[in-house]
Amino acid sequence: MNDGLIPRLLEVRARLAQACRQAGRPDDAATLLAVSKTFPAEDVRAAWEAGQRAFGENYVQELQQKSEALADLAVEWHFIGPLQSNKTRIVAERAHWVHSIDRLKIAERLSAQRPADLPPLNVCVQVNVSGEDSKSGCAPAEAASLARAVAALPGLRLRGLMCIPEPTEDSASLASQFALLRQLRDGLQAEGLALDTLSMGMSADLELAVAEGATLVRVGSAIFGHRSYTN
Repeated sequence: MNDGLIPRLLEVRARLAQACRQAGRPDDAATLLAVSKTFPAEDVRAAWEAGQRAFGENYVQELQQKSEALADLAVEWHFIGPLQSNKTRIVAERAHWVHSIDRLKIAERLSAQRPADLPPLNVCVQVNVSGEDSKSGCAPAEAASLARAVAALPGLRLRGLMCIPEPTEDSASLASQFALLRQLRDGLQAEGLALDTLSMGMSADLELAVAEGATLVRVGSAIFGHRSYTN
């Protein structure tokens, strides 16, 4: 058992509710996505038993292994990492959400491989709001055209946009990057796309993200603890 997991989970929930209040939003305006990458299925089970339902995975193999190990639980699985075209089938079959659509080819494969007996796969277009070469995501100028193309695909339901800002302690810079994602979402809503999701904000910056309109925040280390990549 991951010592301290449940107290940390409760602390993050309280922190998220407080951030919503400070932003003048309802306490439940933003949903907590517990990012369980590199942590064992037993930790996910413990968090689920404490009321957490949505979990994020970055690696296809981990998503497959944990979804199999926890098949007895109604876990809502979110795939949030970069996705290679040769690994889309597992995600199409096992995930409820994919946040990291950064090119049309990936969306088309997910659309084609989504089992017909499952509801549409909820997806977000990932936008590179910082402009870093090392970051996944489409350019902000390409977000609208990609979103329109993804929204037209069968088997998928475009829910919104996702971003990972640059790692900086400059709160003004972070806020401007989150604001850019919100503005892109607002523009697509004005075109008639029914988008309800801004996936942004992590352990260190969730308050800034919520202030800029985040509806889904991705928190890992503040819940599960220090992450080791040796496994």
